[in-house]
Amino acid sequence: MGEWLDSLTGWLSANPQWLGVAIFLVACIECLAIAGIIVPGTVLLFAVAVLAGSGAFSLGETLLLGFLGGLLGDALSYTVGKHFHQNIRRLPLLRHHPEWIGSAETYFQRYGIASLLVGRFIGPLRPMLPMVAGMFDMPLPRFIAVSLVAGAGWSVAYLLPGWATGAAMRLPLPEGFWLDAGIIAGTLAVVIGLSLNSSIRDQRHGTRLVAGLSFLALAGIFLGWPYLHEFDQGVMTLVQEHRSQAIDGTVVLVTRLGDFKTQFFLGGLLTGLLLLARQWRHALFAGGALMGTALANGSLKWLFARARPEVLTDPLTSYSMPSGHSSASFAFFLVMAVLAGRGQPPRMRLTWVMLGCIPALAIALSRVYLGAHWPTDILAGALLACCVCALSLTLVQQQQTLPALPQRVWWLVLPACVALLAFFAMHALPQALLRYQY
Repeated sequence: MGEWLDSLTGWLSANPQWLGVAIFLVACIECLAIAGIIVPGTVLLFAVAVLAGSGAFSLGETLLLGFLGGLLGDALSYTVGKHFHQNIRRLPLLRHHPEWIGSAETYFQRYGIASLLVGRFIGPLRPMLPMVAGMFDMPLPRFIAVSLVAGAGWSVAYLLPGWATGAAMRLPLPEGFWLDAGIIAGTLAVVIGLSLNSSIRDQRHGTRLVAGLSFLALAGIFLGWPYLHEFDQGVMTLVQEHRSQAIDGTVVLVTRLGDFKTQFFLGGLLTGLLLLARQWRHALFAGGALMGTALANGSLKWLFARARPEVLTDPLTSYSMPSGHSSASFAFFLVMAVLAGRGQPPRMRLTWVMLGCIPALAIALSRVYLGAHWPTDILAGALLACCVCALSLTLVQQQQTLPALPQRVWWLVLPACVALLAFFAMHALPQALLRYQY
């Protein structure tokens, strides 16, 4: 495997005109039924992404190629399942390995749409679930919608690390960058892994464990951030090296969703609507999580008084750590995700949390892109929000589990919050473009 991979990467390095085709094909094969199990696509994806990040392709081009390749693999798998239905079990490979389709079938029957979202990130299930969806005649529009969402997250999760590694190897990063990056990645892996395990197993004290792990990781960042300076400088150098005016407007639009004014009114609207609908415990959870995160963020900023990066032409006067945009956005979207997952199986609740983290992560990363915060700032903000949200949920559920919100309440809450977000984003866009210019 090693010699074959070295030969492939060597040939692509000598023939970079084929690299885009390679990214597309490898992503397609990784998501293609049966082939995705046989071919070590994850290793290949990382290898070609490293080559792309070394200067051959921009991050956007790399993600787009992987995204389109993954969509093609999904479409082909779905078509095969739709055409053959149960007769597909007679194919030679599946006849000798019935467990390949058996596990995917069980997972799909149990979790439905959620299986396509979560299973996209589980190696053995990823290439088989679209085929199983076709076998069970999942409506094509619904499958396309789920595939678009899952494919977007998958391309970022599987291609971004390799591309960033290739780009980092090309740039003169500070000494000690890779050690700091390894420590941070290892810590996050432990926190996320233990949290996922407790959530999937539906452990009684799962929320307390999540709160405790988040607090310990947050404490580690606050105590160790002076020693993580090389990591912050390295990531900032990498991001600013690839900053493009073509997407500045979009990034600014995203970052405005995390402004204090926006999040203040958004949190007040959510809590107020829950109170209006007489959902007292849900309102207590939401209000406690959002207000607690805001108060803790302000206190920690004042206590540590960390200076912002000197990237903006008009630097902000407030302190940097933790990022208010990161903590506020993660708090709001995690609260929405927790409320959406009430009364559902553990894996479905986990799916909602994963979906909630996507817009929050986009807002947090926009702060690093614009040079308004250090990477450890947004990481601290995210961990702070996770800790406070888990603590608030733990307190609310001391006597009784928080029930699911009635559907009529969602028809009240969701449109109102989306409309308010859209209003603030569009209203502030012209001023934001001037503020965050080069």
